[in-house]
Amino acid sequence: MMFDELDEAAAHGMSVAFQAQQHPDRTAIISPRGNRTFDKLNRRVNQCARRLRVSGIGAGDGVALLSPNRPEFAETFFACQRIGVRLTPVNWHLTPEEVAYVVQDSGAKALIADSSLSEAANRARTASPSLDLSVAIGDPIEGFREYEQSLADQDDSDIDEPLLGDTMLYTSGTTGRPKGVRRAMPEPTKAVEGMKLLSAVFGFDPDGLDTALATGPLYHSGPIHLCLSIPVNAGIPTILMEKWHPEEMLRLVAEHRVSHSYCVPTMFNRLLALPRETRDNYDVSSLRFIIHGAAPCPVEDKRAIIAWFGPIVTEIYAATEGMGTLVTSPEWLKKPGTVGKPAPGAVRIADERGQEIPCGELGTVFLKPIAGGEFEYWGAPDKTKDAMRNGYFTVGDMGYLDRDGYLFLTGRSAEVIISGGSNIYPAEIDATLLSHPAVSDAAAFGAADPDWGEVVHAAVVAADRTQPTATLAAELIKHYAETLPTYKQPREIRFIDEIPRSDAGKIIRRKLREEFGGF
Repeated sequence: MMFDELDEAAAHGMSVAFQAQQHPDRTAIISPRGNRTFDKLNRRVNQCARRLRVSGIGAGDGVALLSPNRPEFAETFFACQRIGVRLTPVNWHLTPEEVAYVVQDSGAKALIADSSLSEAANRARTASPSLDLSVAIGDPIEGFREYEQSLADQDDSDIDEPLLGDTMLYTSGTTGRPKGVRRAMPEPTKAVEGMKLLSAVFGFDPDGLDTALATGPLYHSGPIHLCLSIPVNAGIPTILMEKWHPEEMLRLVAEHRVSHSYCVPTMFNRLLALPRETRDNYDVSSLRFIIHGAAPCPVEDKRAIIAWFGPIVTEIYAATEGMGTLVTSPEWLKKPGTVGKPAPGAVRIADERGQEIPCGELGTVFLKPIAGGEFEYWGAPDKTKDAMRNGYFTVGDMGYLDRDGYLFLTGRSAEVIISGGSNIYPAEIDATLLSHPAVSDAAAFGAADPDWGEVVHAAVVAADRTQPTATLAAELIKHYAETLPTYKQPREIRFIDEIPRSDAGKIIRRKLREEFGGF
């Protein structure tokens, strides 16, 4: 199927096909696991789409993808976009049990998994007997088809009757269970308008040989949209980092003349920690646009990054659930610490009763979903209802608007810890600690960390007739290490006499953060 305009192709999920038609030999994907020209990427996307279709998977069905950053991730992503499928990229840092929950909960009819994650893949397959297709990328996994063989017998010409698909990402829930964020599918023309708007914000110039660098795992909202979907759809090559390292990022920027990238504040901190002589070894003058988000950025780190890279850093305040604000470097330097000036009506600050409060007063931040971007928590109508107030939603962030209308975040709801850009909700950690017989009460909380932004600490009340000793702390560490993924494990346990609670019995984690967390 031939398209005369990118807009028309994008409305059918065929942007990659259009780019292959216009620039077949231009590189689309660069990675340690191999490269793809637009022509080769498009052909393999067609094969992947046909494999899904012949396996009975079509418009409206779900596919789960458990894979690090590699070309096959991109092929699966664009194949699902092409045939109206709902793709769920799964956080492979989760425990095998959590991965299995996401795959099962998402209603996936197919699971495509990297062989390096075989334990989690097998657990997910066992937990989801309704899967019609299980495919292993890389080495074989028992009971899974091999990815290359699955594609090899499929026609690589452009598919008939393409239909724009969507992506359902999972975000952590307050109970510790991840929850799927399903957005209303916009009209194809609206989806195209959104893509064009973001491409304009980024200032992409495909004919100027721009190149994007995907620094973070593609199961996150920022990297998958800002470093894969938008640039590749616009004809911009993307470099996939399989594992981020500060010096390796600088090397890739210098070698490939990278123009666009995405970072979280932890990355800024580690880049700045490199010795001056190491930083000076790499030419980063090609960089024109760096977008950062996912967690608050220390003011001094951001000043230093802007001084190094230039006023090319734009901060995005958003969530998997929807968009918030943008702020450029020049704006931010005038208002250090702000996350941007919302458009009229885009943000409300409300008190505990949901009533809007005046500028300058601290409250809960509520965001207005963009037109056509309404969402629901998959299979959880009560959670969706709890997050909404009068057409606005909140993810629990606290902040205020200054007299000029700029939004400042002062922290997050007591329930969420943001470590290295990942949301961690402490109720699950509490439950793990409370399952130990020597623990009477427990509460996890975020502690300030110069590298990760925050790390998990825990306050513990020892059970009667139990001494709060170093030996007990070691027992608890062993206990939670058996069930929690590394990034959720407390770095430090503090024994205290009583967990602070409200009259209603709710833990007041803010007090723990203030007393022990360095905030």
